[in-house]
Amino acid sequence: MYFNDRYNSLPPRLYDRQTPKPLHGAKAGHFNAALADGLNWSEDDKAQWVEICSGQKIFAEFEPLAMVYAGHQFGQWAGQLGDGRGLLIAQILDKHNNTIDLHLKGAGKTRYSRSGDGRAVLRSTIREYLAGHALNALGVASSNSVGFTSSAQGVQRETLEPGAMMLRTSDCHIRLGHFEWINQFQPDLLPEFTQKCIEWHYPECLDAEQPILSFATKVIQRTAVMISKWQLVGFAHGVMNTDNLNITGSTLDFGPYGFMERFRPNWINNHSDHSGRYTYQNQPSIGHWNLWTWLNTLISLCPNDYNKEQWKQDLAVCLEHYEPTFLEYYKLGLNQKMGLPSFHKDSFDCAMAFLRILQSEQLDYTQSFIRLQNKDYEVIKDDCLDRRAFESFLSQYENIREFQDVEALDADMAKANPQYILRNHMAQKAIELAERDDFSEVERLFNLLSNPFSKQPELERKEDLAPLPSDVPEVMVSCSS
Repeated sequence: MYFNDRYNSLPPRLYDRQTPKPLHGAKAGHFNAALADGLNWSEDDKAQWVEICSGQKIFAEFEPLAMVYAGHQFGQWAGQLGDGRGLLIAQILDKHNNTIDLHLKGAGKTRYSRSGDGRAVLRSTIREYLAGHALNALGVASSNSVGFTSSAQGVQRETLEPGAMMLRTSDCHIRLGHFEWINQFQPDLLPEFTQKCIEWHYPECLDAEQPILSFATKVIQRTAVMISKWQLVGFAHGVMNTDNLNITGSTLDFGPYGFMERFRPNWINNHSDHSGRYTYQNQPSIGHWNLWTWLNTLISLCPNDYNKEQWKQDLAVCLEHYEPTFLEYYKLGLNQKMGLPSFHKDSFDCAMAFLRILQSEQLDYTQSFIRLQNKDYEVIKDDCLDRRAFESFLSQYENIREFQDVEALDADMAKANPQYILRNHMAQKAIELAERDDFSEVERLFNLLSNPFSKQPELERKEDLAPLPSDVPEVMVSCSS
């Protein structure tokens, strides 16, 4: 590995140094060899992946640390938070010379654990491992994981569960909540911290007339793009607290997430979300709210030669980039999924008509687009109670596509519509087998989700392609992990 130890160069008030606390009886779970190759892992590193991913081996080139940050959780100020069960154990250069964080999750109690035990269970570890892998393969910026380990040591949750550790990678673990903590508790550090964020993650902003405003705009735009891509693949994060969004617009912190199955935009996939704040349909507006909250932390960075009221207005202007960026990427992406030309004035309205049918008929989001792509129009209509509504949509759809380059549009559809998503019941089956030391289903899903846009009959199973029957209870997921 090639190390780039830069977070340790920040003032020590921003973190607490400590080493991982390995679980007893660590054993191999799953290893992402392709990701390790992309991170310049040597053959010796790969041979020791179990020791690295279980906290038994640390690196002389980097002193592990737990970050401190704060956040708004479910819309309420939660005060000081921080890495309560994870440690940044290294920062390394990948094959493209980008700095990547190695973050060990489940590494034991830290100064920021509060009432937690600092551990992770196998159940939530497998869910995060597969979700990060799935989103990356779908083209959605996300953390990813080199591997995870199980152990002989139990961890108490509602019941005693197998403990686990996972080595997560991300281009950035600096969260919106970092700025909230500094602004609230150590405001003198904010200028230096912000400058470093710009240098490390947005160096192109350094040449702007006002680098901080340029930086804010870039963060806002990248977040908008990320959330638009979530919406397009039907991904619901479930816990969009300000401490769970980072500054580079890559998905972070998988808890009670879910991929949309039957199209219900108000579906509460996190059963700890009693008010439905973080439903799929609310994600774009919650992203806007989180960024507005974050921008308030930048008010104190007003340059000396700047009018403070004008500075506030200029920060507000940065936020005005959010909605048009989101809509641009969402409309382009939805038209591509539909096989409709983006330049046609009626394409987006037609696409929304299709979504309304999916919602009213409770059809499967992913497979309905595949059927549309395959021109299985009669199959979709047969699933509709209101057949006339579908016929009306289909007439408009075919009229728009008439006289277009249909082959090119169909090729774009194939690139935008996954054959497979990670359904909760798929992950649950893998978890149940893994808890009996059988990781074969983790391996199958990992391989299936590596190429989600290609049919893989040798790997797929019938249950990969549809929701559970309506008389079978859905898999319940909460914040417990």
